[in-house]
Amino acid sequence: MPFIPFSILFLGGLVLTIGDIVFKNWVEKGASYTSWVYIVGVLLYLGGSMLLVESYKHDVNIVAAGVIQVLFNTIILVAFTYFYFNEPLTTVQVIGILLGVISIYLIR
Repeated sequence: MPFIPFSILFLGGLVLTIGDIVFKNWVEKGASYTSWVYIVGVLLYLGGSMLLVESYKHDVNIVAAGVIQVLFNTIILVAFTYFYFNEPLTTVQVIGILLGVISIYLIR
């Protein structure tokens, strides 16, 4: 896969990860659908989805693009929780990430 769509999908995965973190914060603070935290989370998810759509302009396989973005989201989120929340990586998580990387190779 060329560098540009790969970069767009990485950025999309990063934006989705920030959205995940915002939504986690939203739930911990009381989970009101009218709060600004919820609105920011929705906008971040929208932005991540828009980046996925942007990657389609570069003639990428739609399935592979979706899987790659979700995999980036997962890897970044696992790394964030490991370093920020000091949550250890389990063997199952490491195997899951490796299988995700293998799945990208198989889907392309």
